[in-house]
Amino acid sequence: MSLNARIGRIESLLEGAEPPAVELAQALLDLYGEGLTRIMAAADDDLAARLAADDVVAHLLLLHDLHPIDVRTRVEDALRGTGAEVLAVEGDLVRLRLPDDDGNSADAVRRAVRDAAPEVEQVEIVRSASGVGAGRWTT
Repeated sequence: MSLNARIGRIESLLEGAEPPAVELAQALLDLYGEGLTRIMAAADDDLAARLAADDVVAHLLLLHDLHPIDVRTRVEDALRGTGAEVLAVEGDLVRLRLPDDDGNSADAVRRAVRDAAPEVEQVEIVRSASGVGAGRWTT
């Protein structure tokens, strides 16, 4: 089962769970968060980067606000070679510029941002103002 499928299943189960089950899940989350905090505190930069490179571990680090790589860097790395320019990262918003003629799909760019930084809730895309198609799209 993929990571996204697992996360979706957990969220679905929690939505229908009785309060004691939700409390149990929160207690486990808190315990695992404390353990991850201790691991990351003991890790050197190389180990922290290797841990963050694993999709499942990276998700757990993000869940506990422990990811060693900041949002902007993760987004820029994910967009390298796409022609997209990161204009701003403000809270849960990422604003990007895409050239009109680069052939990039706005949807593909949004997916790349969300894969690299799942905590981002809004991706605003500004097209270069050099012709037809200039404008903003927000999701």
